[in-house]
Amino acid sequence: MRLEQLRMRGLRCLTDVGITLDPAINVFVGANGAGKTSVLEAVFLLSHARSFRSGAKEALLQRGTSQLSIFAELCHADQRVCRLGLGRDGVRWEARVDGENVAIGQLVRECAVVCFEPGSHALIAGAAEERRRYLDWGVFHVEHEFLTAWRRYQRALKQRNSLLRSASPPTDELFAPWEAELAQSAHQIDLQRRAYLDLLRPRLQSSIAGLLPELGALDLRYRRGWSDELDLAQQLRELRGRDLARGHTTLGVHRADWSVTFEHAPLREHLSRGQEKLTALACMLAQAELYAEHRGEWPIVCLDDLASELDQAHQAAVVAQLTAAHAQVLLTGTELPAALQGLPARVFHVEQGQLARLL
Repeated sequence: MRLEQLRMRGLRCLTDVGITLDPAINVFVGANGAGKTSVLEAVFLLSHARSFRSGAKEALLQRGTSQLSIFAELCHADQRVCRLGLGRDGVRWEARVDGENVAIGQLVRECAVVCFEPGSHALIAGAAEERRRYLDWGVFHVEHEFLTAWRRYQRALKQRNSLLRSASPPTDELFAPWEAELAQSAHQIDLQRRAYLDLLRPRLQSSIAGLLPELGALDLRYRRGWSDELDLAQQLRELRGRDLARGHTTLGVHRADWSVTFEHAPLREHLSRGQEKLTALACMLAQAELYAEHRGEWPIVCLDDLASELDQAHQAAVVAQLTAAHAQVLLTGTELPAALQGLPARVFHVEQGQLARLL
């Protein structure tokens, strides 16, 4: 898939910017703080309905405005063209596909974007929430029933947590239906996650072998969030007293995690920051490849500040792989990366939130 047109209004320093993108490589160059990353952020928002940058959602809005909007024309591999829109007025998000109001999930299913950026090492070294987001985004695009199960689970989790915080002690009759719903939907999500990781593992092994061969064979481990020996509903009943004391549900798929370990680096602490970044990059590339195998087209690839994150050899390897896959790439830097020298690319200069095409 590829974006052909992109327009951004009211996003950080981008007041009203529209560009026509190249189907292959697009480079955004300029000084730090010029707005380069915000362009990639706009594309990522269409695919995830959240930013890859940390901070409050209010920071997305340009100062002095309460609205932002992103519009794009997306062309799929079968030549089907979709018009996408994502807007925010105050705290509420609205999504559109071909002019029709749709649920956010429908927009996210239409547009797929993966991103490697300075904070990507958090996928390896950060909190479990980041790894669950990565995993669930992949499952969402492979398993059509995942979103339904995830919504059921979130609803039951919210209701059980509300009971746990209730001023008067709730009865077993109030807990039982929500715990049964939690267990049933958690079981479905757990199976889908495990199946996805089984598909991802060989692609991740291949990707890691090309980027970090010195670490040896990898092992991809998954912890589902409750004991493998007992049913979740039973564990929730048995540990209800503990959850009442803490005021939240301490078991379930919302507590799941996964990790990558290596033959020559069995603990995460054995990895350098550079190795964490390369492992995160390998995860991104493996997920993009798996998406392409299932959907018949590569997702759009965003690479933020690539030259400062990778040495020239790894930059060249990544660019070569993406070029061979005919993926559309959006890349930022303070200058044109050396890895792109001699390659056809559309280059934009970004300054104070304004974009001008150079090449």
